[in-house]
Amino acid sequence: MLPFSVILSLPIGVAGAYFTTWMAGLENNIYFQIALIMLIGLLAKNAILIVEFAIQRRKEGMSLTDAAIDGARVRLRPILMTSFAFILGLMPLVLASGVGAEGNRSIGTGAAGGLLIGTVIGVFIIPILFIMFQWLQEKIGKKPEAVEAN
Repeated sequence: MLPFSVILSLPIGVAGAYFTTWMAGLENNIYFQIALIMLIGLLAKNAILIVEFAIQRRKEGMSLTDAAIDGARVRLRPILMTSFAFILGLMPLVLASGVGAEGNRSIGTGAAGGLLIGTVIGVFIIPILFIMFQWLQEKIGKKPEAVEAN
């Protein structure tokens, strides 16, 4: 059930990519679609990090809500640092001019806008999705066993 919390967090970033591309007056072309593939991988990585840390906290005996919040809190800084560094690295593509600028702008705008929106909103949505699907999994299956402290 938990992979659903990762998969269902991705449409936010994809919608952000479409929105920023539309706002920039660009089209949905092959370059934009390549940016979408890259974007989905980056957003999934961020969601997996939060979910994995939340699972570890849950196995340590934390409540479901506390585990989700702590997983997001612990991974917030690394996620923001990598996402914003990537967005900054895409700025030359977003601001490209000259020959081939349309393709460069499509890749840069789609990836940067989608990553910005997906990261900022995803940090709040992913813990909620984790709580929902972990609760369902525990309702259907068994609770994770707490790790015994020595």
